[in-house]
Amino acid sequence: MKLELRNITKRFGTLVANDNISLTLAPGEILSLLGENGAGKSTLMNVLYGLLQPEEGQILIDDKPVKFSGPGDAMAAGVGMVHQHFMLIPVFTVAENVVLGHEPTGKVGNLDLDAARKLVKEISDRFGFDIDPDAKVQDLPVGAQQRVEIIKSLARDAKILVLDEPTAVLTPQETDELMDIMRGLSKNGTSIIFITHKLREVQKVADRIIVIRQGKVVSEASPKATAGELASLMVGREVDLDTKKNAAKLGAETLVVKNLTVLDDRNQQMVDGISFSVNDGEILAIAGVQGNGQTELAEAILGLRKIHSGSITVAGKDLTKSNVRQVLEAGVGYIPEDRKKDGLVGEFSIAENLMLDGSFGKPFAKGVQIDFAKRDEIASKLIQEFDIRTPSASTLAKQLSGGNQQKVVVAREMSRDLRVLIASQPTRGVDVGSIEFIHEQIVAARDAGKTVVIISTELDEVLALADRIAVMYRGRIVGIVDAKTTREKLGKMMAGISA
Repeated sequence: MKLELRNITKRFGTLVANDNISLTLAPGEILSLLGENGAGKSTLMNVLYGLLQPEEGQILIDDKPVKFSGPGDAMAAGVGMVHQHFMLIPVFTVAENVVLGHEPTGKVGNLDLDAARKLVKEISDRFGFDIDPDAKVQDLPVGAQQRVEIIKSLARDAKILVLDEPTAVLTPQETDELMDIMRGLSKNGTSIIFITHKLREVQKVADRIIVIRQGKVVSEASPKATAGELASLMVGREVDLDTKKNAAKLGAETLVVKNLTVLDDRNQQMVDGISFSVNDGEILAIAGVQGNGQTELAEAILGLRKIHSGSITVAGKDLTKSNVRQVLEAGVGYIPEDRKKDGLVGEFSIAENLMLDGSFGKPFAKGVQIDFAKRDEIASKLIQEFDIRTPSASTLAKQLSGGNQQKVVVAREMSRDLRVLIASQPTRGVDVGSIEFIHEQIVAARDAGKTVVIISTELDEVLALADRIAVMYRGRIVGIVDAKTTREKLGKMMAGISA
């Protein structure tokens, strides 16, 4: 099945998310849409899938114009989509999920589960998916759940399959398995659009690469292009992807976590009795697939989440029962995983955001009054030092790009007098150029003798920054290894196999 998108334009108010985009997809081709978060990739695919309606442009299948008023129309025309966040019902079986919405029925109108099981088994056997039709989705690993999503689309006779950031929640081994599945589907004639910002994956599986930047197609590239060349196309300038880092010079043991147990908002145990320590002048990376307790660990260290049992000390000071302000005053800096929710106040200016952690004392306050002249002086200095692209310090944080918003958070935390820096997903949703800069700042903090903990689901980031790597799986630390450990071994640990 041949697909063509012709001059697609999609606006949200004054924001042009897709600007006159045209592309083609040949039968059996794997086409990668490469671009930074916010470039317009997912918006374009949501237009194709009928979730959004374009202001301008056409969709053509086998050279015939089509119009999709919703996903049902797209599926009927042979277009399937696997979203980044799976659309499965955990308590249903695989077979029940696959046929949901178009259930096969028996002679008296009852659900024909045998037919559903047979359909799942046929597709699973044909493509080597190895999925039990009777398994409950909630009992399957994430990689298997993703295969269920693909089976759902194939069960509805999808000839064009859209995969939106499909590796975001996978281990490296599960990612490799997905690549094999994509090649198998392609050989059987299924056309695939693969949305990602991960250069390694694009080079490994794509037949052709289209680069989207700020809502426009800026280039078509070959998978043989280097990672540096692809990164430059994504951001519009040359980018150095190699993080420069000398050997660590370890100082005193500063952050000590002992037998820590933390519950989530539903009183489920998310951190299960873990222990580790980090020295001054060291970066400990905590790796793992998202949802294995990393978020709750970071929040517990900062005092945002109550500790059920265990202890946390910084430079010998017990912070186990401390509130957030007490933790900050003990010299802990925190870059949260969600900058918009936890790191910034969008309606505040850059200058106001840069003093959020320190507005109760020097250098931002004199007694009970804010020293506005000093605040503006510090803001101007940090804007220059951290390369925050903005017209002025009075610009509202919500008006900045994602990368510049993240730089504001990084500048605020790293300009404080820190002993410990906790950086949770420090480069999530930022462009390659900003990743390069933020990595440099994290390494500089370590080289200045700070204790650094980064929490990241991006294995490339972990390997680039870490001196040691602790892998979390289902709330426990599976093992702590050095940064020279192979991706394969780390992938196994991320799946729960001990080091």
